[in-house]
Amino acid sequence: MSGADTDMDTDTDVLVVGYGPVGQLTATLLARHGHRVTVVERRPKPYPMPRAVSFDGESARVLAAAGIGDALREVAEPSRDYVWTNGDGATLFEVDVAERGWSGWPDSVSMYQPGIEAALTARGARQPTLRVLRGHRVTGLRDTGDRVEATVEGPEGGVLSARYVVGCDGAGSLVRDAIGAGATDLRFFNDWLTCDVRLHEPREFVPNNLQVCDPARPRTAVSAGPGHRRWEFMRLPDEPPEEFGSVENVWRLLALFGVHEDAATLERHAVYTFQARHADRWRDGRILVAGDAAHLMPPFAGQGMCSGFRDAANLAWKLDLVLTGRAADTLLDTYTAERREHVRHAIAMSVDLGRVICQTDPKAAADRDAVMIGMRERGLAAPPPSAVHPLTGGLLARDADSRPRGPAGELTPQGRVRIGGREGLLDELVEAPRFVLLTTEDPGDLLDPARAAALARLGAVTVRLDAAADLDAVLLPYLARAGAVAALVRPDFYLFGTAADRHGTTALVDELLAGLLDQQGAGRTVSRSS
Repeated sequence: MSGADTDMDTDTDVLVVGYGPVGQLTATLLARHGHRVTVVERRPKPYPMPRAVSFDGESARVLAAAGIGDALREVAEPSRDYVWTNGDGATLFEVDVAERGWSGWPDSVSMYQPGIEAALTARGARQPTLRVLRGHRVTGLRDTGDRVEATVEGPEGGVLSARYVVGCDGAGSLVRDAIGAGATDLRFFNDWLTCDVRLHEPREFVPNNLQVCDPARPRTAVSAGPGHRRWEFMRLPDEPPEEFGSVENVWRLLALFGVHEDAATLERHAVYTFQARHADRWRDGRILVAGDAAHLMPPFAGQGMCSGFRDAANLAWKLDLVLTGRAADTLLDTYTAERREHVRHAIAMSVDLGRVICQTDPKAAADRDAVMIGMRERGLAAPPPSAVHPLTGGLLARDADSRPRGPAGELTPQGRVRIGGREGLLDELVEAPRFVLLTTEDPGDLLDPARAAALARLGAVTVRLDAAADLDAVLLPYLARAGAVAALVRPDFYLFGTAADRHGTTALVDELLAGLLDQQGAGRTVSRSS
């Protein structure tokens, strides 16, 4: 249990239901702002086995902002490369993953999930306003209009009152069902056998991450963090699930990669059915959902857990402003508008990749191979699709026609900078997450005292950039491409908007303040029992 082992306080700012990685990140980000956060988790102890095995650079940036950047270097490593071959071993597609990408971290990171969760748990335990009730279960929620009453069963059970509830309680989410969220299902699913293995002796794998698009047996071999590997195998239609998931079959399949029982330990194996669906509504009054409670997707783009981390990063700063009265409750409506569109993109990308990988018809697979090999040989192979999808809805600077203005909605880059005699990644020096105003001119020439004070009340920090400050030459070119002297970055690292001069900077700040304090529709509440 994090925090004090005392009887359950019946009042809290935010109740987080579920303490997997998304619940851990959400709770930690909120507690870092000093909010009283209570977590209810049904498992008495942390789940000891890995599920996800990688995350992207944006996720690494968010985790570092939560305070576990140093731990990432211990339980994670750059993914290095990713290669697709056909059943005969011919290369269909390959990519080298940048070890310092757009977000200032490797574009893809292989990780041992229990290590990441242990780091998040340890970070949460150091937050005095965060307490975790393990071995407890939320069995009912009632939104009364100004609070949510949660019925909690367990040793310290009772009725807990919270200003807001965030459901991070997985695919079978009670919280999602309580708000009647509905779902869109793309009806794309297959059974895969996952095998997590620890080799007894170090072994180099070339490539480090391999996807075999073999119609006789689609299969995957990837890094699962330092000292760990994962192999996955698709179940064919004529294979009984119970036999497919047997230990004997696991070792038979692993032998395809030269992995044998006398040289490796099988830490976990399971047959799972991936799905492709998302909730239609992510908020009802004071109750919201995040992570697997809000979306499920095939694993082929590696975006399941990453999408949950984006949920946490998006929601935490908005809840912080609402809880402290610096923004209207209606700001939380932008959470659904922004995150659902992102997730639709990630799911569609995962499904498209899955349709290529999971092809079991030999003729269709041969046609696929011919096209992909031909494009590769002619240098026409397209780059892999990006999961970094610009925001289009929600809180962004907008043109008169309501479209995002210029680059508003983009994920902003990160590089090393020099501020006040200190050098490091931008996020570290400004103590992210927070609003950041990047400028190429004297801030005093761009903002009058009233607007500068308004930004300060939001916790914003202003960073003036020149060639000596932009050590990696990342941020100045970004502003130059936008024709901007100022860029206002949100706490989740997405761009609110840019400005070309003093007048534009004034208007940009006014637009942000208006968006945060928009009272239109405020006070809308929905009462619901479960």
